[in-house]
Amino acid sequence: MGKFTGPIIGIVLIILGMVAYGSLFTVDERQQAIVMQFGEPKRVIPEPGLAWKMPLIQNVQYYENRVLNLDPPAENILLSDQKRLIVDAFARYKITDPLLFFQTVRTENVARQRLGGIINGRLRQVLGNETLTAVLSDERIRILASIRENVDRETQRFGIALVDVRIRRADLPDETRESVYDRMRSEREREAAEFRAQGFEQSQRITSAADREATVIAAEATRESEILRGQGEGLRTEILNGAYGQDPDFFNFYRSMQAYTQALDSTSTFMVLSPDSEFFSFFNQTVNPNLP
Repeated sequence: MGKFTGPIIGIVLIILGMVAYGSLFTVDERQQAIVMQFGEPKRVIPEPGLAWKMPLIQNVQYYENRVLNLDPPAENILLSDQKRLIVDAFARYKITDPLLFFQTVRTENVARQRLGGIINGRLRQVLGNETLTAVLSDERIRILASIRENVDRETQRFGIALVDVRIRRADLPDETRESVYDRMRSEREREAAEFRAQGFEQSQRITSAADREATVIAAEATRESEILRGQGEGLRTEILNGAYGQDPDFFNFYRSMQAYTQALDSTSTFMVLSPDSEFFSFFNQTVNPNLP
Protein backbone atom coordinates (compact mmCIF):
# COMPACT_ATOMS: atom_id res chain seq x y z
CA MET A 1 0.00 0.00 0.00
CA GLY A 2 2.77 2.33 0.95
CA LYS A 3 4.46 1.94 -2.40
CA PHE A 4 1.35 3.43 -4.15
CA THR A 5 0.99 6.38 -1.80
CA GLY A 6 3.56 8.59 -3.53
CA PRO A 7 2.17 8.20 -7.06
CA ILE A 8 -1.40 8.69 -5.85
CA ILE A 9 -0.47 11.89 -4.04
CA GLY A 10 1.33 13.07 -7.16
CA ILE A 11 -1.69 12.36 -9.34
CA VAL A 12 -3.97 14.15 -6.87
CA LEU A 13 -1.68 17.17 -6.84
CA ILE A 14 -1.62 17.24 -10.62
CA ILE A 15 -5.41 17.07 -10.76
CA LEU A 16 -5.72 19.81 -8.14
CA GLY A 17 -3.24 21.92 -10.09
CA MET A 18 -5.22 21.47 -13.27
CA VAL A 19 -8.45 22.34 -11.45
CA ALA A 20 -6.83 25.43 -9.93
CA TYR A 21 -5.41 26.46 -13.30
CA GLY A 22 -8.82 26.07 -14.92
CA SER A 23 -10.54 27.93 -12.08
CA LEU A 24 -8.38 31.05 -11.90
CA PHE A 25 -8.11 33.79 -14.50
CA THR A 26 -6.71 37.32 -14.69
CA VAL A 27 -8.55 40.49 -15.72
CA ASP A 28 -6.23 43.09 -17.25
CA GLU A 29 -6.62 46.76 -16.24
CA ARG A 30 -7.68 47.48 -19.83
CA GLN A 31 -10.49 44.91 -19.62
CA GLN A 32 -13.68 43.98 -17.84
CA ALA A 33 -15.13 40.46 -17.86
CA ILE A 34 -18.31 38.40 -17.59
CA VAL A 35 -18.26 34.83 -16.27
CA MET A 36 -20.46 32.71 -18.57
CA GLN A 37 -22.04 29.32 -17.88
CA PHE A 38 -23.54 27.43 -20.78
CA GLY A 39 -23.84 30.70 -22.73
CA GLU A 40 -25.55 32.61 -19.93
CA PRO A 41 -23.89 35.41 -17.93
CA LYS A 42 -23.39 34.59 -14.26
CA ARG A 43 -21.11 37.23 -12.86
CA VAL A 44 -19.55 40.54 -13.92
CA ILE A 45 -15.90 41.26 -13.08
CA PRO A 46 -15.57 45.06 -13.55
CA GLU A 47 -12.21 45.49 -11.79
CA PRO A 48 -8.77 44.18 -12.83
CA GLY A 49 -7.12 41.42 -10.84
CA LEU A 50 -7.26 37.65 -10.16
CA ALA A 51 -10.73 36.01 -10.31
CA TRP A 52 -12.13 32.49 -10.33
CA LYS A 53 -14.63 30.41 -12.25
CA MET A 54 -15.84 26.85 -12.23
CA PRO A 55 -13.67 24.82 -14.57
CA LEU A 56 -15.09 23.07 -17.60
CA ILE A 57 -18.62 24.46 -17.22
CA GLN A 58 -17.80 28.17 -17.10
CA ASN A 59 -15.85 30.46 -19.42
CA VAL A 60 -14.97 34.16 -19.50
CA GLN A 61 -16.09 36.86 -21.96
CA TYR A 62 -13.78 39.91 -22.03
CA TYR A 63 -14.71 43.46 -23.07
CA GLU A 64 -12.63 46.61 -23.44
CA ASN A 65 -12.52 48.95 -20.46
CA ARG A 66 -10.80 51.75 -22.44
CA VAL A 67 -12.28 54.62 -24.44
CA LEU A 68 -12.79 53.34 -27.98
CA ASN A 69 -12.81 55.22 -31.28
CA LEU A 70 -15.45 54.92 -33.97
CA ASP A 71 -15.08 56.26 -37.51
CA PRO A 72 -18.36 55.68 -39.37
CA PRO A 73 -18.62 56.19 -43.16
CA ALA A 74 -19.17 59.74 -44.44
CA GLU A 75 -22.82 60.67 -44.83
CA ASN A 76 -24.47 62.73 -47.61
CA ILE A 77 -26.95 64.98 -45.79
CA LEU A 78 -29.61 67.37 -47.14
CA LEU A 79 -29.74 70.57 -45.07
CA SER A 80 -32.83 72.68 -44.40
CA ASP A 81 -31.82 75.20 -47.11
CA GLN A 82 -31.69 72.33 -49.64
CA LYS A 83 -27.90 72.28 -49.69
CA ARG A 84 -26.18 68.91 -49.69
CA LEU A 85 -23.24 68.33 -47.39
CA ILE A 86 -20.89 65.35 -47.11
CA VAL A 87 -20.27 64.98 -43.37
CA ASP A 88 -17.41 62.88 -42.00
CA ALA A 89 -17.87 62.40 -38.24
CA PHE A 90 -16.08 60.37 -35.59
CA ALA A 91 -17.00 59.36 -32.03
CA ARG A 92 -15.39 58.11 -28.82
CA TYR A 93 -17.30 55.79 -26.53
CA LYS A 94 -16.88 53.42 -23.58
CA ILE A 95 -18.60 50.22 -22.43
CA THR A 96 -19.98 51.12 -19.01
CA ASP A 97 -22.31 48.16 -18.40
CA PRO A 98 -20.80 44.88 -19.68
CA LEU A 99 -23.88 42.82 -18.77
CA LEU A 100 -26.29 45.12 -20.64
CA PHE A 101 -23.81 45.30 -23.49
CA PHE A 102 -23.74 41.50 -23.75
CA GLN A 103 -27.52 41.21 -23.54
CA THR A 104 -28.17 43.77 -26.30
CA VAL A 105 -25.30 43.63 -28.82
CA ARG A 106 -23.03 40.82 -27.48
CA THR A 107 -19.93 41.70 -29.55
CA GLU A 108 -17.99 44.87 -30.15
CA ASN A 109 -18.30 44.55 -33.94
CA VAL A 110 -22.09 44.56 -33.69
CA ALA A 111 -21.89 47.48 -31.27
CA ARG A 112 -19.79 49.49 -33.71
CA GLN A 113 -22.27 48.87 -36.50
CA ARG A 114 -25.22 49.89 -34.32
CA LEU A 115 -23.42 52.94 -32.98
CA GLY A 116 -22.36 54.06 -36.47
CA GLY A 117 -25.96 53.81 -37.67
CA ILE A 118 -27.20 55.82 -34.69
CA ILE A 119 -24.61 58.57 -35.23
CA ASN A 120 -25.38 58.95 -38.93
CA GLY A 121 -29.11 58.91 -38.20
CA ARG A 122 -28.79 61.69 -35.63
CA LEU A 123 -26.56 63.64 -38.01
CA ARG A 124 -29.30 63.53 -40.65
CA GLN A 125 -31.96 64.44 -38.11
CA VAL A 126 -30.18 67.41 -36.51
CA LEU A 127 -28.38 68.80 -39.57
CA GLY A 128 -31.56 68.44 -41.61
CA ASN A 129 -32.99 71.30 -39.56
CA GLU A 130 -29.93 73.55 -39.99
CA THR A 131 -28.65 75.77 -42.80
CA LEU A 132 -25.22 75.64 -44.41
CA THR A 133 -24.39 79.03 -42.88
CA ALA A 134 -25.13 77.70 -39.38
CA VAL A 135 -23.04 74.56 -39.91
CA LEU A 136 -20.04 76.60 -41.06
CA SER A 137 -20.34 79.20 -38.27
CA ASP A 138 -19.97 79.15 -34.49
CA GLU A 139 -23.43 77.57 -34.35
CA ARG A 140 -21.78 74.19 -34.96
CA ILE A 141 -20.94 74.05 -31.22
CA ARG A 142 -24.66 74.02 -30.44
CA ILE A 143 -25.30 71.56 -33.28
CA LEU A 144 -22.66 69.11 -32.04
CA ALA A 145 -24.01 69.34 -28.48
CA SER A 146 -27.48 68.42 -29.77
CA ILE A 147 -26.08 65.47 -31.77
CA ARG A 148 -24.08 64.25 -28.77
CA GLU A 149 -27.09 64.44 -26.48
CA ASN A 150 -29.30 62.49 -28.90
CA VAL A 151 -26.69 59.79 -29.57
CA ASP A 152 -25.83 59.34 -25.89
CA ARG A 153 -29.50 58.90 -25.02
CA GLU A 154 -29.78 56.03 -27.51
CA THR A 155 -26.49 54.29 -26.71
CA GLN A 156 -27.26 54.05 -22.99
CA ARG A 157 -29.65 51.18 -23.69
CA PHE A 158 -26.66 49.21 -25.00
CA GLY A 159 -24.54 49.80 -21.89
CA ILE A 160 -22.45 52.33 -23.82
CA ALA A 161 -21.58 55.89 -22.75
CA LEU A 162 -20.76 58.36 -25.51
CA VAL A 163 -17.64 60.32 -24.59
CA ASP A 164 -17.58 62.65 -27.59
CA VAL A 165 -18.75 63.07 -31.16
CA ARG A 166 -17.17 65.49 -33.63
CA ILE A 167 -17.48 66.46 -37.27
CA ARG A 168 -14.07 65.90 -38.81
CA ARG A 169 -14.97 67.35 -42.20
CA ALA A 170 -18.01 68.85 -43.88
CA ASP A 171 -17.59 69.17 -47.66
CA LEU A 172 -19.92 70.25 -50.41
CA PRO A 173 -20.52 67.78 -53.25
CA ASP A 174 -18.56 68.60 -56.40
CA GLU A 175 -21.70 69.46 -58.37
CA THR A 176 -22.83 72.16 -55.92
CA ARG A 177 -19.52 73.42 -54.53
CA GLU A 178 -18.84 75.92 -57.34
CA SER A 179 -22.34 77.42 -57.26
CA VAL A 180 -22.20 77.83 -53.48
CA TYR A 181 -18.77 79.46 -53.70
CA ASP A 182 -20.07 81.84 -56.38
CA ARG A 183 -23.03 82.77 -54.21
CA MET A 184 -20.80 83.32 -51.18
CA ARG A 185 -18.46 85.44 -53.31
CA SER A 186 -21.43 87.52 -54.54
CA GLU A 187 -22.62 88.03 -50.97
CA ARG A 188 -19.16 89.17 -49.88
CA GLU A 189 -18.97 91.56 -52.85
CA ARG A 190 -22.42 92.94 -52.01
CA GLU A 191 -21.37 93.48 -48.40
CA ALA A 192 -18.17 95.19 -49.56
CA ALA A 193 -20.20 97.48 -51.84
CA GLU A 194 -22.50 98.37 -48.94
CA PHE A 195 -19.50 99.18 -46.75
CA ARG A 196 -18.02 101.35 -49.50
CA ALA A 197 -21.34 103.17 -49.97
CA GLN A 198 -21.63 103.76 -46.24
CA GLY A 199 -18.06 105.04 -46.15
CA PHE A 200 -18.72 107.39 -49.10
CA GLU A 201 -21.90 108.66 -47.45
CA GLN A 202 -20.05 109.32 -44.21
CA SER A 203 -17.27 111.04 -46.15
CA GLN A 204 -19.86 113.28 -47.86
CA ARG A 205 -21.40 114.18 -44.51
CA ILE A 206 -18.00 115.05 -43.06
CA THR A 207 -17.08 117.10 -46.16
CA SER A 208 -20.42 118.96 -46.11
CA ALA A 209 -20.03 119.73 -42.42
CA ALA A 210 -16.48 121.00 -43.03
CA ASP A 211 -17.66 123.13 -45.98
CA ARG A 212 -20.46 124.62 -43.89
CA GLU A 213 -18.06 125.39 -41.08
CA ALA A 214 -15.58 126.95 -43.53
CA THR A 215 -18.37 129.09 -45.04
CA VAL A 216 -19.44 130.27 -41.60
CA ILE A 217 -15.84 131.07 -40.63
CA ALA A 218 -15.26 132.95 -43.93
CA ALA A 219 -18.50 134.90 -43.55
CA GLU A 220 -17.61 135.79 -39.98
CA ALA A 221 -14.15 136.91 -41.07
CA THR A 222 -15.63 139.00 -43.91
CA ARG A 223 -18.09 140.62 -41.55
CA GLU A 224 -15.36 141.43 -39.06
CA SER A 225 -13.11 142.82 -41.83
CA GLU A 226 -15.96 144.99 -43.12
CA ILE A 227 -16.54 146.27 -39.61
CA LEU A 228 -12.85 147.06 -39.21
CA ARG A 229 -12.73 148.68 -42.66
CA GLY A 230 -15.73 150.80 -41.80
CA GLN A 231 -14.17 151.79 -38.53
CA GLY A 232 -10.94 152.69 -40.36
CA GLU A 233 -12.82 154.74 -42.97
CA GLY A 234 -14.69 156.50 -40.21
CA LEU A 235 -11.46 157.29 -38.39
CA ARG A 236 -9.87 158.48 -41.63
CA THR A 237 -12.81 160.72 -42.40
CA GLU A 238 -12.72 162.07 -38.89
CA ILE A 239 -9.00 162.87 -39.24
CA LEU A 240 -9.52 164.49 -42.66
CA ASN A 241 -12.41 166.56 -41.36
CA GLY A 242 -10.24 167.70 -38.48
CA ALA A 243 -7.48 168.67 -40.88
CA TYR A 244 -9.93 170.56 -43.08
CA GLY A 245 -11.22 172.46 -40.09
CA GLN A 246 -7.73 173.54 -39.09
CA ASP A 247 -6.47 174.63 -42.56
CA PRO A 248 -8.93 174.40 -45.48
CA ASP A 249 -6.43 175.65 -48.08
CA PHE A 250 -3.80 173.10 -47.15
CA PHE A 251 -6.46 170.38 -47.06
CA ASN A 252 -7.55 171.25 -50.60
CA PHE A 253 -3.92 171.27 -51.70
CA TYR A 254 -3.29 167.86 -50.08
CA ARG A 255 -6.37 166.33 -51.70
CA SER A 256 -5.35 167.70 -55.09
CA MET A 257 -1.88 166.21 -54.73
CA GLN A 258 -3.45 162.83 -53.98
CA ALA A 259 -5.66 163.15 -57.04
CA TYR A 260 -2.64 164.02 -59.21
CA THR A 261 -0.74 161.02 -57.85
CA GLN A 262 -3.59 158.60 -58.60
CA ALA A 263 -4.46 160.10 -62.01
CA LEU A 264 -0.92 160.43 -63.29
CA ASP A 265 0.43 157.22 -61.72
CA SER A 266 0.85 155.45 -65.08
CA THR A 267 3.10 156.75 -67.86
CA SER A 268 0.47 155.75 -70.41
CA THR A 269 -2.26 157.89 -68.91
CA PHE A 270 -3.78 160.44 -71.31
CA MET A 271 -6.16 163.13 -70.10
CA VAL A 272 -7.99 165.56 -72.36
CA LEU A 273 -8.90 168.56 -70.19
CA SER A 274 -9.02 172.28 -70.61
CA PRO A 275 -6.04 174.13 -69.10
CA ASP A 276 -8.53 176.25 -67.23
CA SER A 277 -10.03 173.14 -65.60
CA GLU A 278 -10.35 173.27 -61.85
CA PHE A 279 -8.35 170.01 -61.76
CA PHE A 280 -5.22 171.95 -62.77
CA SER A 281 -5.91 174.92 -60.54
CA PHE A 282 -2.70 174.43 -58.54
CA PHE A 283 -0.61 174.15 -61.74
CA ASN A 284 -1.81 177.53 -62.96
CA GLN A 285 -1.07 179.41 -59.74
CA THR A 286 1.91 181.83 -59.88
CA VAL A 287 4.59 181.13 -57.38
CA ASN A 288 5.16 184.08 -54.99
CA PRO A 289 8.83 185.05 -55.37
CA ASN A 290 8.84 186.48 -51.86
CA LEU A 291 8.24 183.01 -50.40
CA PRO A 292 11.33 181.34 -49.09
